[in-house]
Amino acid sequence: MNTFTNGDEMKRQQTNRPRPMGVRGALDRGGNGLDSHIATHHGDVMAVATDGVVTVPPTTPIMTTVRTMLEHGFRRIPIADAGTQQLKGIIVCKDIVDFLCGGPRHSLVTNRFGGNLLAAVNEEVRAIMKTEVPRLDTNASIIDALKLMHDESVGCLPIIDEDKRVSAIVTEQDFMRLIADVKVGVAIREYMSTNVTTVEPDVEIGVVGKLMVDNKFRRLPVVKNGILLGIATAFDMLRFLGSGEALKKGANGIEDALVTPVKSLIMRDVVWTTSDCDLGKVAGMMDANNVGSIPIIDQGVLTGIVTERDIVRALATLKQ
Repeated sequence: MNTFTNGDEMKRQQTNRPRPMGVRGALDRGGNGLDSHIATHHGDVMAVATDGVVTVPPTTPIMTTVRTMLEHGFRRIPIADAGTQQLKGIIVCKDIVDFLCGGPRHSLVTNRFGGNLLAAVNEEVRAIMKTEVPRLDTNASIIDALKLMHDESVGCLPIIDEDKRVSAIVTEQDFMRLIADVKVGVAIREYMSTNVTTVEPDVEIGVVGKLMVDNKFRRLPVVKNGILLGIATAFDMLRFLGSGEALKKGANGIEDALVTPVKSLIMRDVVWTTSDCDLGKVAGMMDANNVGSIPIIDQGVLTGIVTERDIVRALATLKQ
C-alpha cells in the first residue's frame, strides 16, 4: 500500500498527463485461494449479505432520506412500503447528485418547484427513486448475485423473502471484503479502468456532479499540476450537500453550496498502488482504508483506477 501525504513526493511520482493502458481480455482463471474462499460459503448469498436492512417509505422527504443515508454511512437505501416492507424502489448516491446537479431528476426542481431547490428537497423520495430494481430471493447463490450485479451494472441487490419483503441486501463492498487479502493470482491491470477522467481542484461541486451524472461516474480523481490530490465521490457530495453547513452557505442554501470548489470534499490522503498488484491485495487495501476505489500509478503516471465494480466484474468473469 502507498499513501501520498506530501505534495513534493506526489509530484515526483506523477506527471501531468494520464497515460492510458490497454486492458487485456477477461481471464478464465483464478487462484486456488479464490475458489476455496468462496466455497466456504456454500454458494449461499445470505452468507455474505447484510440482513436487518434499513429502509425508508416512499413518502419520506428527499432530504430526510439523505440524512438517513448519512447517519448509517449508506451509499444506497431500499425504499419499502412502511407496512408490508415490500420493495418499492431504491435510491443511490448518484441519484441524489443527479437530482441536485442538473441530471434528469433535476427536472423535478425546474418543472414542479420553479427552480427552488430548497423546496424540492422536501418532496417525497418516490419522485426520484428507481422503481425497476434488480433483486434476488433468499435462495440465490453467490454466483447468481455476482452475475446479476455484473450484468445489470448495479452496486447492490436487495434480497426478497417469500412474502416479497426486503430481507437483506448484498453490495459490491460485500464481495470486495469476501476476497480482501486473498491471493487470487490475477494482477489488477486486467480489470482496472483506464483513460481516467480527472478534474481540477477549483472546479465547482455542481459542475463535478453534472460531469458524474452525464458520464455515469461515481467518483473523479482531483488533480492539479500532475499531482493527485484525492478522489471526489458521489458519497462525498451527498455528505457535503446533506450537511447543515451546506444549507447555511447563503441565501439560496444548497444552490450556493453547489459553487463550492470540489477540493473541499477531499478529506483523506491518497491511497494508491501499481497495476501489478494482486486483485485480492487491492480488495484488502480498499477494505482497510474504507474506500471504494484505488488509483493505479505506474512509474509516476496515473494509468488507471480500480473500483469495487471492477472487483465484481473480475469475480463474475473468473467464476464463470
